[in-house]
Amino acid sequence: MRPHVDQRQAQVLALVQARGSVRVAELARELGVSPVTLRRDIEAMAARGEIHRMHGVISRLEPGRIPAVPPAGAAGGAAGRGVESGHRGGPSGASADGLVIGMVVPTTEYYYAEVVRGAREVVEARGARLTVGLTRYLPGEDRTQADRLLSTGADGLLLTPNWDSGSPGPGEGAWAAELPVPTVLVERWAPPGHPAAGLDRVTSDHAHGAARAVQHLVESGHRRIALASRETPTSARLRAGYEAAVAALGLAPAPAWPTAGPGPLSDAEAFARTLDYLHEAVAEGGVTAALIHSDTDAIMLIPRLQARGVRVPEDLAVITYDDEVAGLADVPLSAVAPAKGEVGARAAGLLLDRLAAAGTPHESPRQHLELLPRLTIRA
Repeated sequence: MRPHVDQRQAQVLALVQARGSVRVAELARELGVSPVTLRRDIEAMAARGEIHRMHGVISRLEPGRIPAVPPAGAAGGAAGRGVESGHRGGPSGASADGLVIGMVVPTTEYYYAEVVRGAREVVEARGARLTVGLTRYLPGEDRTQADRLLSTGADGLLLTPNWDSGSPGPGEGAWAAELPVPTVLVERWAPPGHPAAGLDRVTSDHAHGAARAVQHLVESGHRRIALASRETPTSARLRAGYEAAVAALGLAPAPAWPTAGPGPLSDAEAFARTLDYLHEAVAEGGVTAALIHSDTDAIMLIPRLQARGVRVPEDLAVITYDDEVAGLADVPLSAVAPAKGEVGARAAGLLLDRLAAAGTPHESPRQHLELLPRLTIRA
């Protein structure tokens, strides 16, 4: 063992003996080492019967406590945890026993229910534990939840910040790049030059999904296609893909989306504006098809359009985006479905691989993964 490792472990033992117990995340910050490095020390010390460990906390052994007998090779750090050789020579699929993965998401309902499920399945299959912090899109709550998860012993973070357009605005979000543990952005992206642009990230390619919907509608004979979407973290990428496809396919432009007013719209006002826009686009703008984000808006809009004399699909063919409930409409709707569960699974796997390889020659370059949404056509 190298002298500095001996010294660090002796310091850990002294602090635990003095305090009784200490959180791993707090101890890592105090010693100025990464949580992964410290956890390797803790595994070796626990295997020697010097300390007791549980989720996120280590404590001194009380008199009479019999330390658990480690499996053969457990004191060997990463080599004793069954690291398997994976793609690109990295430790893909390595055991992550005892690791705690924190996940910050806006909600565990609707879209993110599947993202969290995908992450949880991979984390638990690898022997780790997932803990979740919710932000409800409240300003500043993303950082608060990240700090809370770190304070309770998270070894790495899956992070969906509250960035209104899906990417940070000027001066926003730099804190995400300064977190003391490996971090993967989930369904968020940072532009080149932003501090968080160097983080691993896994996202849905929403621009591709929108373009694929436009392409299908053109193949069905439509030449003037509208996009109707409220302002969400997804809408900027949808609009980019939609506009690129309209230009690439030489389509006639749809009427411009109405200019936003001076202040934020209520949900009722935003819905009414979308309804008015689509009605006028069909009645006066020559639009015959639309991509509507999201499914729930489409299901509510269609009967109101029909009440105004717009027949669906005869006058307006509709494809929705998200595919959460599109198949449950009275007339099932064709829809573009991001691979939500797979996004969570890939992000969790990437983070666990990053943790397993930290400080070893197997560390791979940072990755930006974009998963293509799937278009489902329904009669």
